[in-house]
Amino acid sequence: MRCEVVAIGTELLLGQIVDTNSSWIGEQLALAGVDSHFQTKVGDNFNRMEFCIRQGLERSDALICCGGLGPTQDDITRDVIARIMGVELIRDESIVAKIREMFESRGRIMTDNNRRQADIPAGASPIPKMPGTAPGLYCPIGDKVIYAVPGVPYEMREMMEHFILPNLQERSGERTVIRSRVLRTWGNSESGLAEVLADRIDQLDKIGSPTLAFLASGIEGIKVRITAKANEEAAAFDILAKEETLLRELLGDIVFGVDDETIETVVLDKLRAKNMTLTVGESLTGGVMSSRLSSVDPEMNIFKGAIISDGPPRGRIGMDRAISAARHAHEIYGTDVSVTAVAPDPSESQPRGTVYLGIIIGHKEFSDKVALPGDRNRLRNYAVISLMNFCRKLLS
Repeated sequence: MRCEVVAIGTELLLGQIVDTNSSWIGEQLALAGVDSHFQTKVGDNFNRMEFCIRQGLERSDALICCGGLGPTQDDITRDVIARIMGVELIRDESIVAKIREMFESRGRIMTDNNRRQADIPAGASPIPKMPGTAPGLYCPIGDKVIYAVPGVPYEMREMMEHFILPNLQERSGERTVIRSRVLRTWGNSESGLAEVLADRIDQLDKIGSPTLAFLASGIEGIKVRITAKANEEAAAFDILAKEETLLRELLGDIVFGVDDETIETVVLDKLRAKNMTLTVGESLTGGVMSSRLSSVDPEMNIFKGAIISDGPPRGRIGMDRAISAARHAHEIYGTDVSVTAVAPDPSESQPRGTVYLGIIIGHKEFSDKVALPGDRNRLRNYAVISLMNFCRKLLS
């Protein structure tokens, strides 16, 4: 079963609205085991909409058209589908009554243009779930089908979950599940990871499942997505677990987290497990690290605070600059761990992007030197990730 998405609305093309609906629908189709190879955006133009929908029907078994079901003149999805089906629109008075009831329940009067939302292509039927004033449409065309849903995310999701996904699985005649897991890495490039995993990728190409994909995520590192397809969820998760174990052996400690874990949640979890507290000395990073840590530890149970200053005194050079800054934060807060990232002293002759990292854990002091890219803002963020990753490795 192949299903694709056609997102409708000129505002999507102009960037006035970000198309989160298509990404969510794509995710749900994958979780339901339905293949989805194409997503298309098209403006509110009859001919272009007709072309996109007809093209989708040629290459897929089902289409989900999202948007264009409202009461205004540019809401023409139902008209285009009726043209493709070769039928007339028929007004369903029971739907008109439902729309009127919704308006009256909110103390409002239904305007006449809302009646258009009750126009259904002959041979089609409204999707049973109707959380808003625009009904969804179930439109069979031979052995294929078009589902039309409103662009309002809540309304679309209700129809997807309660009707469209179960209907797609029923039509497919088989129930497969697709599950993914993302390994988050820091310390290697996308091309470097591809080289390390080249042999494994070749092996998986022959097997078919699971598959690997690389997702470059800027200052958040490189993600390695594992995707498994199986007849049952338990079998898919078993495939993911075995592949994760193998990849961790190949990649080593550059893997810092899984799925929604971030470098800061991983570091805080390690500190929590060891019953340790943390403070930060910030000069180069200018409060970025404090912001990230406090957002995931709002009660500040582990992260106890930060010192934001212009850095160590003049004259301290090399990695001694970082250690002195970390020591200062350590003395003021008295936490188990203190960390800092600082720029070289102006008197030093160091390449642009040089950053010194300093960490104190108990009575032990650690330092490192890294070369980071980008402008001031990117440099700060890269420094934060590098520092937290250094801390993660030491805590491990």
